[in-house]
Amino acid sequence: MKQKLKPIALTSLLTLVAIGYVLLLWRGPWWIDGAHLRTKNLQPADGVVITGFRTMLVAVGAGALAAFGLRYTHKGHKQTEALFQHTQDKDREQAELTREGQVTDRYVEAIKLLGSENVTQRLGGVFALERIMRDSAKDHALVVQVLAGFIRQHASQPLPSLVGMSARFQRGPLGEEVQAALTVLGRRPIRKESFEIDLRSVHLVNAHLFKANFAAFDLRETDLSGAYLLEANLAGAELEGAQLSDAYLVGAQMNGALMARADLSGADLSQANLSHAQMYGATLIRAAMQGADLSSADLSRADMTGASLHGAKLTNTYFIETKLDRAHLGEAQDCTIQTLLGADLRSTTTLPTRLADAPELEERIQFCETETAKKPRNGIGQQHP
Repeated sequence: MKQKLKPIALTSLLTLVAIGYVLLLWRGPWWIDGAHLRTKNLQPADGVVITGFRTMLVAVGAGALAAFGLRYTHKGHKQTEALFQHTQDKDREQAELTREGQVTDRYVEAIKLLGSENVTQRLGGVFALERIMRDSAKDHALVVQVLAGFIRQHASQPLPSLVGMSARFQRGPLGEEVQAALTVLGRRPIRKESFEIDLRSVHLVNAHLFKANFAAFDLRETDLSGAYLLEANLAGAELEGAQLSDAYLVGAQMNGALMARADLSGADLSQANLSHAQMYGATLIRAAMQGADLSSADLSRADMTGASLHGAKLTNTYFIETKLDRAHLGEAQDCTIQTLLGADLRSTTTLPTRLADAPELEERIQFCETETAKKPRNGIGQQHP
């Protein structure tokens, strides 16, 4: 009811205003200044006052009409703008729905390719998923989980021809589609990931993972023997019990990684960042660790027989009950008294100079010096049985 009365009231108001304006033009001069104006036999002076008043009134009316017109135009512009924005929103929603439909179709096709018996089609599925992951941030987590599941499914068992063989001789081909999936995961876009990427207990012998981003991955009990991990990012990764024998980890970022009881025999960890790494009970027999950063790393009870630590950074490193038989300590940096307390230094090739000041290790040092004196030295860093 109120909506119907509003136009009527507005029309009535405008009619009254118009009538009042006309009356003001006609009789206004006498209403305002009637004491000085004649009503009959008007003189030129009266005409000047009346004309001036009416001219002023016309100017005010014209200004009011202009203001009303501007307000009406502004209101119309706002309505047009709102309509345009509404149309844009609708078009955007429609485009989003269309894109979502296309992504869904592409995803379904990629999944079908992954389940194919043909290796080439499976490869196509892997790279189709990578394209979806890059194009759609919303589908990033889904694609990563699908690829991780694909790897777990196709690399859950070692190749029959490699069972029982040493890692350095395992040169059997990793499935092309599995290698492709690993490559895609390793170069995925950098986005916030609040989910766990699970690659536990899979067999990735000799995988090629150059500069792969596997930070915070769950790789417990995973077999990465002989893997090529040059400058790979494994910071914070869970590698407990993992097989990394003969792996190439030069320059790898492994700070904060959990590697308790991991097998790194013969691995090349030169220049790797292992600061704060948890390597309790790890096997590092003959591991190359020249120039590696082992600051605050825990190597307690690790077996480092024959390992090379030339130029390694050992600030606050824990070597409690660590086996360092025939290890090459050479010129290890910052090898303080506390770092080697309780370490097994039997037949250690060379001892850092500052270690000689540790009273707790006096007997071991004397033992090492005695054993070294018994054997002829044919060169620098000669090992003793």
